[in-house]
Amino acid sequence: MQPPPAFDTRQFRNALGRFASGVTVVTTCYEGQTHGMTANAFVSVSLAPPLVLVSLDNRAFMHRILREAGRYGVSVLSEDQERLSNHFAGRTIEGLHIRFTDRQGMRLLEGAVAYFVVSVVDAHPAGDHTLYIGQVEHFEARDDRPLLFYSGKYQQLRPERAKPTPWPQDEFSLFSIGNIDPPIT
Repeated sequence: MQPPPAFDTRQFRNALGRFASGVTVVTTCYEGQTHGMTANAFVSVSLAPPLVLVSLDNRAFMHRILREAGRYGVSVLSEDQERLSNHFAGRTIEGLHIRFTDRQGMRLLEGAVAYFVVSVVDAHPAGDHTLYIGQVEHFEARDDRPLLFYSGKYQQLRPERAKPTPWPQDEFSLFSIGNIDPPIT
């Protein structure tokens, strides 16, 4: 199916970029080697059974090997892992030390805010991508700030706001704030 003639794919891509997403690295083991690729098209599908989905470009090497491997890992990156995201997006960074951790026989990126180990249960062609649905075999999560992607750039969560100062409990304190004149007696 082709887009309508007036359909501007650049504008469409820019509009899609207005949807903020987390950043993940999808990994798999193939012929004894670990392979990884940055992906932000990762979503939950079902809680019972626990299913997730990753969307991969049909031209990507990861597309071919994931189909053959039948399993994949997802590392949800923390805000300090931007360099890893760039590396696995194809912008090799010389001297970058990549540290993996092993869970259920799958190599995942150490320091991620969440890990998922997944077995492929279905693959659906969808235009120029394939949607790989997988059943979660194992997951972990830790409290940390995630790396985000919005409008073509990496982003971070805003710092948590301080709790508002509670209102004073007595009449004298209320008037001493200076916003209200004290009552005339």
